[in-house]
Amino acid sequence: MNASGHFCVNLPNRCIPEKRAVLFFSVWSVPVSQELQIIDLVEGDGKAAVKGALITTQYTGWLADGSEFDSSWSRGKPFQCVIGTGRVIKGWDQGLMGMRVGGKRKLLVPAHLGYGERSVRAIPPNSDLTFEIELLEVLTRDD
Repeated sequence: MNASGHFCVNLPNRCIPEKRAVLFFSVWSVPVSQELQIIDLVEGDGKAAVKGALITTQYTGWLADGSEFDSSWSRGKPFQCVIGTGRVIKGWDQGLMGMRVGGKRKLLVPAHLGYGERSVRAIPPNSDLTFEIELLEVLTRDD
């Protein structure tokens, strides 16, 4: 904290007020541990995502510096995938299990559960990722 009561953050010669620093770090910080962090923003009350289910989502993904690298919202088309079978990054396979339709969830994905050492489009190697995901639909073999 500097003399004017601001916390200095890891930005060149910049200090931001304490409340903003807390908000900045709660939204954009990379995971402190190497574990997946799951934050339920809204708990859904619909069907839960289970291994092998076809899920439909809307999402946005950010790098640790806060820059957006992908968004189904921006494309105007929901994203579908089969969950829990290795067809998406491990952070999604693990982080969306049990999530219910209607829910919104933030995933803080360490690099080893994302793309690891690979560079994928705008994502540099060894990047920790943040996703905000809304679960729209879950379809299982029973449906």
